[in-house]
Amino acid sequence: MLETLIYVILNLAFVILISPLVMMLTRKVKALAQGRVGPPLLQGYFNLFKLLHKEIIYSPNASFITRLAPYLSFGFVMGAAAMVPVVFIPSGGLTGNIILFLYLLVSAKFFMALTGLDAGSTFGGMGASREMSLSAIMEPVTITAVAALAFVLKTIEIPQMFALTTAGSLAQYPTLILIALSLFIVLIVETARIPVDNPETHLELTMIHEAMTLEQTGPKLALMELSHGVKQTVLMALLINIIFPWGLATELSFSGVLLSLVSFAVKAAVLAVVIGIFESVLAKIRLFRLPSFMTLALFFSFATIVFELLA
Repeated sequence: MLETLIYVILNLAFVILISPLVMMLTRKVKALAQGRVGPPLLQGYFNLFKLLHKEIIYSPNASFITRLAPYLSFGFVMGAAAMVPVVFIPSGGLTGNIILFLYLLVSAKFFMALTGLDAGSTFGGMGASREMSLSAIMEPVTITAVAALAFVLKTIEIPQMFALTTAGSLAQYPTLILIALSLFIVLIVETARIPVDNPETHLELTMIHEAMTLEQTGPKLALMELSHGVKQTVLMALLINIIFPWGLATELSFSGVLLSLVSFAVKAAVLAVVIGIFESVLAKIRLFRLPSFMTLALFFSFATIVFELLA
């Protein structure tokens, strides 16, 4: 029980702490690739601090949904973050069911879309409509990728998945490479990054995620932004610890936890650089062509299952 409590506190605290830095590192890499200086790496923390001290203003048309949605979205994302070990793999007492993990992320997305509709804003409704349209296509793809992952590792518990990949190697689970490609596409789509969306623009013709948060201000907007950053970090952690689990502690110890924190920070930084470069070399895809991009993840997932059946 004590180990589980320590795990939850350390895991959530670290994810919250590192998420703004990972977001800014991706933006910095994109800016450098485009010949710009880009924001300071600590700008994410400054932005959150500034928003926490601003006034909260609600639309006259907003109901209690707009007031509650940031808390609910943040709570669901933090619940999902507790299921993905980053500091160490807990020995027991905590479920990490990957199906429940997906439901929590979907619930956070649902309330974000709902708050976009609630204020009666044209942009908010447009963003929510686009988000739900893409989700209708992406959710089956995500479920198939997760099913392929569970099929390969013979478990639906995330801590057990990490324990298996930490004890094994890619030579033992070669099809994890295909799953990694699927999870990378899921990461890009679920975090609203290029070529699906551009999280740094407010151009009404293209924005999806940003349109749903336009009516949020002050601390409520800070919660929404932090939720988005934590979601990205959690999905990155799932990908990292499935493919590159080295350094992840399998038991609670000071040296093991310290090594896990440092190793994950390094691996997350590398993946953030990869995402930044990936976004820089691609242009945003037209909305009606996005299903073709998402189908790649579905193809890799089905290929994984076929290869496992033939092995």
